[in-house]
Amino acid sequence: MTKTHEHDWSPTGVVVGDDGSTGAAAAVRYAVEEAQRRGCTVHVVRAYTLLSSSRPADVPFGVVPSDEELRQAAESELAARWRSLAEESGVEIDCHPVHGRADQVLIDASHSASAVVVGARGVGGIEALLLGSVADRVVHHARCPVVVVRG
Repeated sequence: MTKTHEHDWSPTGVVVGDDGSTGAAAAVRYAVEEAQRRGCTVHVVRAYTLLSSSRPADVPFGVVPSDEELRQAAESELAARWRSLAEESGVEIDCHPVHGRADQVLIDASHSASAVVVGARGVGGIEALLLGSVADRVVHHARCPVVVVRG
């Protein structure tokens, strides 16, 4: 189910961002349905930085984790979160923890993807906004169709 790639990948199929929010979960479920219709793979992307990543369980407090430790923590989180959906749906779900800003990572992926799916708002959303900043930038700059899912 899970493959990990570096930032130089060119995914084909449906790309979806997952920041751990309920909106992202709705977007991933929609992406799986879209992939079933298209007969393709879903690429779940978790963009992370030192400040936005999950803290690796085996790194003590007071120690800054390496990029590899952050990537592995993000990969483990993604795999655990989507393993059962991949099994239930029969859709191949590849997980891609990528160091970088979420909007730019998704825009870069849009150059080769069939479609990009994003949640309307992620973990940092201001409730009054119709779209979060990542969704807004992806909608305006992606090179393929973009679906925005309200969670």
